[in-house]
Amino acid sequence: MMFPQKRGFGGNPPPSSCVVNSQPGGAGLPEDFTNYLPNPSSTELVPSDDDSFATFMRFLDQPVPAPATASTTNGLAKFQSVGCVLCHTQSMTTTPVSALAPAAPGGVQANLFSDLVLHHMGEGLADGISQGLAGGDEFRTAPLWGLGQRVYFLHDGRTSDLVQAIQSHKSRGSEANRVINKFNALSPSDQQDLLNFLRSL
Repeated sequence: MMFPQKRGFGGNPPPSSCVVNSQPGGAGLPEDFTNYLPNPSSTELVPSDDDSFATFMRFLDQPVPAPATASTTNGLAKFQSVGCVLCHTQSMTTTPVSALAPAAPGGVQANLFSDLVLHHMGEGLADGISQGLAGGDEFRTAPLWGLGQRVYFLHDGRTSDLVQAIQSHKSRGSEANRVINKFNALSPSDQQDLLNFLRSL
């Protein structure tokens, strides 16, 4: 099981509206391993929904960017030179197979454009919600792969304007202030090339 500690109901019984696992071997939670249905007497186990979903996600291929053009090539260079890559790291390599499930793809280059690290993003993006070790103005760097297919941007989908999403990274307390200043100092054509690059992902 990928998730041996399933989320329960805080010591309380599940709500009456919850369809629970009543099969032998089930622990009463809807996402636990269950005996194979429709034959409850079978000893074959079926993975829980969350394990199946995690396996499905693990084996999805990464989005493929559009073919490079002179504009997107220059845009990538500007993306790197202004410092966007300090957080939106272009690629990382997945954990070797030996540390994952045996059939999982390990040692693969993932072009996700994220360092997957928490960063202070300032008052402008802060939502005041603390999760785990993240304070109300901290967010894990969002991967930019597939960005060209998105309609809304930022953690709360507050804008469909890519320039506004970039500018929203600048506010008091944000780690991205200097990067946005450098973006703003680019010529209009270089800014457009950077936007074209992002839309090509």
